[in-house]
Amino acid sequence: MPEERAIRRLQPADRPSLLAILQKVNNFDPQEVDVAMELIDIAISSPLQTDYNIFVLERNNEVTGYHCTGQRPLTDGTYDLYWIVVDPDRAGKGSGSLLLRHAEHFVQEQKGRWLLAETSSRDLYQKTRDFYLHNNYALIAEIPDFYSVGDSLCIYGKRITI
Repeated sequence: MPEERAIRRLQPADRPSLLAILQKVNNFDPQEVDVAMELIDIAISSPLQTDYNIFVLERNNEVTGYHCTGQRPLTDGTYDLYWIVVDPDRAGKGSGSLLLRHAEHFVQEQKGRWLLAETSSRDLYQKTRDFYLHNNYALIAEIPDFYSVGDSLCIYGKRITI
């Protein structure tokens, strides 16, 4: 039986599933989980806001990941991929790439030109950096010692064709 996958807008009932997924990701410390949940809570409490557009991935009616994408302030076509997260128990099955393509399509629908993603240079994030490169993102900039000494900010980007 083929697996059913669908991407849809965030609903309030998704909150517990997203929290559970975030807490399972080994890369995220409690502070990072808090920041991710803050954006989820903003999107739930203010559904008409457009700063944080959250879309969830469902596989067989179970939430298995999400992305949060929004227009970068003071730009007319640059978007940030604030979060892209897949349940570690479901990783390696194309869900991350599916969510990323959805984010790109969302930016294209908004007439955006760029989608940027920021991550850490720590070894813990090597798979994340490889993921962006594998999906045709380029390393646009690296700021040494950004998060802490020895932990650089890596900014990946992809030009979106309108």
